[in-house]
Amino acid sequence: QVQLVESGGGLVQPGGSLRLSCAASGSIFSIDYMGWYRQAPGKEREFVAGIPSGGSPNYADSVKGRFTISRTNAMVYLKMNSLKPEDTAVYYCNAGLRRYSYSRLNTYWGQGTQVTVSS
Repeated sequence: QVQLVESGGGLVQPGGSLRLSCAASGSIFSIDYMGWYRQAPGKEREFVAGIPSGGSPNYADSVKGRFTISRTNAMVYLKMNSLKPEDTAVYYCNAGLRRYSYSRLNTYWGQGTQVTVSS
């Protein structure tokens, strides 16, 4: 089994900061990429940021310059600065990984963590 577990969500005022963490655990041979998506009420899930192994991070235009993604082994982080009410959403961690050397690449998702930006 593979699990992705997010933490660090919460309530923050506009202009504030939060740091999300996600830990991948279980039977994992290699992780090709990790990233963050979010889903606001009544909207579709959207890409926020991603970081491939050995590659450069990429961001949605709406968060460029405010969010920073980083990764260490099986952990991925999202530092969110200058938060806006429109950043309010459930944030999901995802990872593309192989469970064994002969496995195909599969995508896994965490359960999500709520981020609310409000005064």
